[in-house]
This record gives sequence, structure tokens and C-alpha cells, in this order.
Amino acid sequence: MSKGQNSKSNPKKQPSKTMKEKKAAKREKKNEKNNHSLLENMKK
Repeated sequence: MSKGQNSKSNPKKQPSKTMKEKKAAKREKKNEKNNHSLLENMKK
């Protein structure tokens, strides 16, 4: 008898965010950083 895992009994964990959601969040964060630095430069 083999001692391998039974794939039917252990379903894969679902990701909390999809790739689209991750990329959107990353873009948002990058834009927020750029906008913040632009505002700081305009105040000076």
C-alpha cells in the first residue's frame, strides 16, 4: 500500500484574492504614492 496523500480528502486552499484584485491593489498603492509626492512638491 502506498502512503501518498489522497487528493480527494484534502482540497486545495482557495486564494484570498484573485490575481486581478492583487494587481489592482498594487496599482492603487503605486498611484497613491506618486500622487502624494506630487502634492508635496506642489506645496513647496
